[in-house]
Amino acid sequence: MTTILPARHLRRGALIAAIVALLAGALAASNSSAARAHQADVKPTIVLVHGAFADASSWTGVITRLQRDGYNVIAPANPLRSLSGDSSYIAGVLAPTPGPIVLVGHSYGGAVITNAAAGNPNVKALVYVDAFIPDVGENIFQLAGTGSQLGGALEFQGYPPFGQTDAEALIKPAMLHEVFAADLSAGTAAVMAAAQRPLALAAGEETTQATAWRTIRSWDVIGLADRAITPDEQLFMAHRANARITEIPDGSHVSMISHPDTVTRVIEQAATATG
Repeated sequence: MTTILPARHLRRGALIAAIVALLAGALAASNSSAARAHQADVKPTIVLVHGAFADASSWTGVITRLQRDGYNVIAPANPLRSLSGDSSYIAGVLAPTPGPIVLVGHSYGGAVITNAAAGNPNVKALVYVDAFIPDVGENIFQLAGTGSQLGGALEFQGYPPFGQTDAEALIKPAMLHEVFAADLSAGTAAVMAAAQRPLALAAGEETTQATAWRTIRSWDVIGLADRAITPDEQLFMAHRANARITEIPDGSHVSMISHPDTVTRVIEQAATATG
């Protein structure tokens, strides 16, 4: 037997169905907006790559400030053995790191991040600090600039693990303050000289194979009193990479140590731009 509902019941059922559909749509829109808001609130991971003659502790002042501001920070040990090997190592650090990523390199670390970030869609910004920004086919020895004091400050040594024909470079302890860290105290520079890590000459001679700065937005902090990589050469590389430039008038080659507030501010500007 077929039951025929009164018209008022049919209208009530249609009204209830319309209200349910409207509420479901509103809930879906709310969830979507919340997801977008959450995504916007997620801060990028900051990866800091140190350069030659140094280790990750050179980033201590910057790390402290970034962590205070709520950023997740990774400061891996750069092997300093070969440009291709060091770049592959840093690329391996980046691979499991969830995006977005702001990748920062100091000095030789700039050459490393230029290669390591190529092809990684999670790297949204590159920040160079007193750094090499090489193009394909260039090595860092070609880019120190006319007037650099670094070459004359180096001493060389070789040990059996690298073979009799291989060598690595260190800065002469008596010259590190003047050439590398003139805006730090003599005592701090003496500690840096004692703790420095050598760079294999093979790393300095090896040419760049990729240029991430061609596809990833870049920022550059340049110490205008840098005696290791001349400011003119740094400005040339920064303009070539179309980087956003911040100059530190009295900054030496280690601006991240002597001017951590400025370097942190630039990194956070890059991080904000990734959103």
